Amino acid sequence: MPSRAVKDPTQEGERILTICNACRYCEGYCAVFPALERRVSFTPADLNYLANLCHNCGECYYACQYAPPHEFSVNVPKTLARIRARSYQRYAWPFAAAFGRNEIALLALAFGMAVWFFGGSRAVGADFYAVISHRSMVAVFGAAAIFVLVAWIAGVRRFWRESGERLADLASLPALKSAFADALTLKYLGGDGYGCTYPDERRSRARWWFHHFTFYGFLLCFAATTVAAIYHYAFGWRAPYSYFSAPVVLGTLGGIGLLAGPAGLWWLKQGRDAATQDASQDGMDRVFLALLFSASATGLLLLALRETRAMPALLAIHLAVILGLFVTLPYGKFVHAIYRLAALARFALERSRERTAAPEN
Repeated sequence: MPSRAVKDPTQEGERILTICNACRYCEGYCAVFPALERRVSFTPADLNYLANLCHNCGECYYACQYAPPHEFSVNVPKTLARIRARSYQRYAWPFAAAFGRNEIALLALAFGMAVWFFGGSRAVGADFYAVISHRSMVAVFGAAAIFVLVAWIAGVRRFWRESGERLADLASLPALKSAFADALTLKYLGGDGYGCTYPDERRSRARWWFHHFTFYGFLLCFAATTVAAIYHYAFGWRAPYSYFSAPVVLGTLGGIGLLAGPAGLWWLKQGRDAATQDASQDGMDRVFLALLFSASATGLLLLALRETRAMPALLAIHLAVILGLFVTLPYGKFVHAIYRLAALARFALERSRERTAAPEN
């Protein structure tokens, strides 16, 4: 029988997961299958939840006896990827129509070039604040950070309330502890130490490693910025800082992670199995990886050449890339981390309730 035509992902998700619920062969692979087995039917909110639990490793696809070319044409990874992408836009706030529109990142380039034109030509030495004042940096990036945080909170609130859960339960410490432990260790990409089936059916830990380089590189860069803020406001120490200072060391290590991680994930994407992927998300994925890599590359280059005449131009370009990254955080691939964390928290809550409700022996 020929493969099925592309259908509405919600209807297709309900059809496929109903089959999975009857089969249950894959129940030990990841959190998706125990979660779906707690349900006898699947609402759109349930499908959004299950889709955001999925790490798109492809394990269930390669193990499934009903996968194409079987007439049932069960393809859980691709179907959940499509549902997940729609959920991103559904929960985006306040401009849902902006989700996935990567061109908004290019608007930041105008900011960077304006900084260079108005201040860069007069900058000397390694004084970043001769290019743009500290007050201006704080105003622009502080406002961007607040907007991103508010947008994330609004999106997660929509996701959580639509699922029927109480907002108070989102603050459950045991659930959050479990969710963070699963997320920080990438539990469902580990494959019990053998890795996951990505980019193809052969097991590999490459994706696990590159994700870790990316995530922890990002955290180290955030830590560098935080320590620099403490230096500035608590001690009155003005940037730039020495090469062996905490902000520079943390930023350098984070920058290396953000070079290796995104580059590795990009490389893996080139050899992935198209059967398990939603190709419509490729542009969004690649722009996000490119922004992360560019933010790191321009930052490290600025560090190396901060005492040369190239500093003003490099600072302008680096700030432009960082602002572009900030602007796209609520409307690009980064949101998968936010909603997956919320989904993992809900999974932990459901598992806890199940254990509590189980009769004692």
